[in-house]
Amino acid sequence: MTFLMNPPNNQTYPIVAVRDGIVFPNTENVLVFGRPKSVDALNEALHTNKKIVLVMQKNLNQDDPKYEDLYSVGVVAEIDKTVSGEKGQINALVKGIEKVKIVSLVKKEPFFIGRVETIKDKSYEDEETLALVKYISNQIKKAINLGKTIDFVFLMNILNISTPLNFSNQVAMVLDIKTEERQELLEENDLKKRLAKEVNFINKEIKVLEIEHNISDKTQQKFERNMKETFLREKMKTIEEELGGKGEEREIHDFKEKIKKANMPKEVQDKAVKELKRLVQMSQYNPESSYIRTYLDWLVEIPWNIPDSGNINIASAEKILNEDHYGLKKIKERILEFLAVMELKKIKDQKAQKANQEKSEFKKERQPTILCFVGPPGVGKTSLGRSIARALNRKFIKVSLGGIRDEAEIRGHRRTYVGALPGRIIQGVKQAGSKNPVFMLDEIDKMGRDFRGDPSSALLEALDPEQNHAFSDHYLEVPYDLSNVFFITTANILDTVPDALLDRLEVIHFAGYTEDEKFNIGKNYIIKKQLEMHNLTSEEVKITDEALKKIIRLYTREAGVRELERQIGTILRKIARQVVENKFISKTVGMTDIGRYLGPYKYSAQMIEEKDTVGISTGLAWTQAGGDILFIEVAVMPGKGGLTLTGHLGEVMKESCQAALSYIRARWETFGLSRDFFNHIDVHVHVPEGAVPKDGPSAGIAIATAMVSALTKIPVKREAAMTGEITLRGRVMEIGGMKEKVIAAHRAQIKSVIIPIENKKDLEDIPKKVQKDLKFIFVANVDEVLKVALAFPEKKVHFPDIQKEYATLQPSRQNEEKIPRKNRVN
Repeated sequence: MTFLMNPPNNQTYPIVAVRDGIVFPNTENVLVFGRPKSVDALNEALHTNKKIVLVMQKNLNQDDPKYEDLYSVGVVAEIDKTVSGEKGQINALVKGIEKVKIVSLVKKEPFFIGRVETIKDKSYEDEETLALVKYISNQIKKAINLGKTIDFVFLMNILNISTPLNFSNQVAMVLDIKTEERQELLEENDLKKRLAKEVNFINKEIKVLEIEHNISDKTQQKFERNMKETFLREKMKTIEEELGGKGEEREIHDFKEKIKKANMPKEVQDKAVKELKRLVQMSQYNPESSYIRTYLDWLVEIPWNIPDSGNINIASAEKILNEDHYGLKKIKERILEFLAVMELKKIKDQKAQKANQEKSEFKKERQPTILCFVGPPGVGKTSLGRSIARALNRKFIKVSLGGIRDEAEIRGHRRTYVGALPGRIIQGVKQAGSKNPVFMLDEIDKMGRDFRGDPSSALLEALDPEQNHAFSDHYLEVPYDLSNVFFITTANILDTVPDALLDRLEVIHFAGYTEDEKFNIGKNYIIKKQLEMHNLTSEEVKITDEALKKIIRLYTREAGVRELERQIGTILRKIARQVVENKFISKTVGMTDIGRYLGPYKYSAQMIEEKDTVGISTGLAWTQAGGDILFIEVAVMPGKGGLTLTGHLGEVMKESCQAALSYIRARWETFGLSRDFFNHIDVHVHVPEGAVPKDGPSAGIAIATAMVSALTKIPVKREAAMTGEITLRGRVMEIGGMKEKVIAAHRAQIKSVIIPIENKKDLEDIPKKVQKDLKFIFVANVDEVLKVALAFPEKKVHFPDIQKEYATLQPSRQNEEKIPRKNRVN
């Protein structure tokens, strides 16, 4: 190949923008020029010295790039041969001469003409450079063997190049790289650096080619394997026909044996035999044959009559529940009672069978009900289900129903659909391998519904003891007996559970853990578990009781113990790293170490006011994370009888404020106020922490007390907290969440708790230690509340004597009203 001499510096040439077809010095390529500017520049060069400057454009999608859209470094090329196309384009063989840089633009129209200066490359011919050349040459050969296509002319030029610089230019032409990467190679003036970049590019290309080659090999192997299996299957079929005449295929014979061993009910066995006959008569190439095989597999693998053996030992079950869970006394008692009923039923059934009584008479005695564990996250609902399974010596299956919107997830898809499968209940029973597992349906309150059906409605049959002995799955098309399955459901709230489904469940409420319970759980369970998870021992690390209490109070705020477990895990992870790095010195984690491991505390405990204050009372609130105290602030100012309510209050709580104010206005004389006092003032009620939604009626007496205090200027006792609903007549009505509220008062160092007299029965749920530290004051009306909640000045007269208007108390609700709010707090 012969090339022209290098052009002198500062020459002017027509400039042609190319998308990706740049030629390097001492290389040649065929380019197609079709844009008007390019064609005009090419024709101009053909009429002069046949030389142009080829420059790549920065954006390949631009049809008419401006001068600013072009790179400044390009190549002077000579036009060797041209062929005109039918649409006016020109196919030209161009040969690169020299790398140049555009110094200035001489002319813009009708095409670019620019002044350029030559760029000299720094060339080497030492051992390192020759090694790079040899390595790239070998890699290109390897790429060709993997399937890379290179034009024969380019390949011969690469193999026969005399100098490393020319070799690098030829390699740059055949690399499969991006435009900006090719421009990067062109602008690199140091030969060694350019060769190093080309090494990286060719290695990346080889990796891609190897992956493609592996995929191709795997596809070919799979195709050959399928062909081989088809051939062997046909050959086997022919041999069987020759030897046995009408002999059955092994697969059909296996299905028959499995159907006999499955101990199916007669109705199911007839269905299986019928489907097997269809399979025998069907060609193996019929697509439906695979559906029938899958269906038969499900029928023979489902445990129709395989129970988990073992009697229920109540003492052993109680021991297991106590080992796995701290506290939850009432819940454990209810579960043990439930297990006792199951064992008693089993004993009576066995006696009836020995007496030769008909078994059908006793099949009607189904599992009495379905348990539903309801409580906030992290209180042990799911783990308690596992403990029940362990106590019963049964398999445990858990299915999460959160987010399910399709009825087919419960009942299965009909076999007419491609990829149809049974519902999650049948899948779980098959997974258990027995007909009586402990089956937990988790998060039933988070199921949805849409055009595909209502999953909660599909659960009605499965969870109804009167119907689930013949549960119908759309895929199986035969009834399955679920009456022996021990179903347990869980939910965080009951507001979203349909009434029809809720009616079939026996609800067991899980209250949040108290601080003392969390301490014992953390000390006896969580720390041991986390030490094992982090490969540490109790001899290596010890967390003091004071440190554990600090974590609970200042770094967690939850009903359960998951956040506590995470915080302890965080401490142990940091210690594990220190042990590995030989930096761990102290084996005891004390109160002063907690901040170093966990950072600043996340929560500040709500504490009582420092002194008795006018217009501020202390209420008690219930949240999903347990109990808490809240302050009711009331301010009175000159006005025209307005009532302002702030603090993110819900409608029910706003109505409590209206009721409290109306009660005070109706008894203006009793509180020593003027008849028209409200016409000249405005009342503002505020509950701090305005970002937290608050609702419910149980802050009624706290609101009334704060209002009376603000209007009469009598302070409220700071050590007294209260909860109770108020009526317009001043009655104090029963409320819910007593345990959580009282524990919150104890945690906040409250001394006296004012509660409705009808809640006196709930004291048995309060821990003994809390009862010992608190004084409980039971009230029936607001007047009794004010007598004990307000700090009357010494030697001052109390409110005028209040007539006893409440001779008898009307029966009130046994449970706190339901308010459909997720963030209900009081």
